[in-house]
Amino acid sequence: MQEEVVVITGASAGVGRATARAFGRRKARIGLIARGRDGLDGARREIEVAGGQALVLPLDVSDHDAVEQAAGEVEKTFGPIDIWVNNAMLSVFSPIMQMQPDEYRRVTEVTYLAYVWGTLAALRRMKPRNRGVIVQVGSALAYRGIPLQSAYCAAKHAVQGFHDSLRCELIHDNSNVRVVMVNMPALNTPQFRWVKSRLPRKGQPVPPIFQPEIAADAIVWAAYSNRREVNVSAMTSAVIIGNNFVPGFADHYLARNGYDSQMTDEPEDPNRPHNLWEPLPGDPGAHGVFDDRAIDRSIALEANKKRSWILAGAAVLALGLIAMRR
Repeated sequence: MQEEVVVITGASAGVGRATARAFGRRKARIGLIARGRDGLDGARREIEVAGGQALVLPLDVSDHDAVEQAAGEVEKTFGPIDIWVNNAMLSVFSPIMQMQPDEYRRVTEVTYLAYVWGTLAALRRMKPRNRGVIVQVGSALAYRGIPLQSAYCAAKHAVQGFHDSLRCELIHDNSNVRVVMVNMPALNTPQFRWVKSRLPRKGQPVPPIFQPEIAADAIVWAAYSNRREVNVSAMTSAVIIGNNFVPGFADHYLARNGYDSQMTDEPEDPNRPHNLWEPLPGDPGAHGVFDDRAIDRSIALEANKKRSWILAGAAVLALGLIAMRR
């Protein structure tokens, strides 16, 4: 293990929090970016217990100048940034006709433009050194929009397009800076009790639900791989591939099933606090309220990691079968 310098946005909770712990176990020096100071302090303590170091940087990632300044503070404190993880997100659960312009703007600024600001801050430092990795935390929803989450889905689609453009430019420039997109399945994170919601019942991730440590494992592995994209579950791959071939079927399926599958049976409180404009107080940790339903292992991810060995084994088997028939 090397003492890499890592920056993680959205590091106070959920996937970002689990990823911070995972890099902490690698003894990394980590810049932690998010709005919520309580969660950032909790992440710092966990990293230090694991043997890493952490710098707490409370800021709003929609502010380009604040992100740029944070990158400078990380390098001043820890040295050159090796890995930058763009992970911060916001969402609003709502039918499109009830969405407000400022809600679309806010979700886009955090869930898409903050990825651009983070990427630019990383590139300004990595490209002159001709090394470094940028990880974009994507989603199956970057390829397949679902009802009631139009702002989030649109922002993730934008991240995917930005990722493609950036890869092309890095290849054109013969740059050794790498970018990889990690596409997530439904995850048991605190966001489902945080986001602004107009749903009649409490929100939930669309099953199957995975623990955030699975996402963190995929992000850390992807940072050292030479992959273009990594799908974290079989469901993620099925959604992406299926939408390429039968998008009309997906439209009708989601029209019938995409509403109820995003809600529990509990009524939502329309007046509960949400985190669209300001962070909620307290340290939420990495997990949401769905521990009893969440899966703590992804067989598809483990197979993905060993893809080259599996393909090589399949090729050897095929050659053996051909030889036997002769």
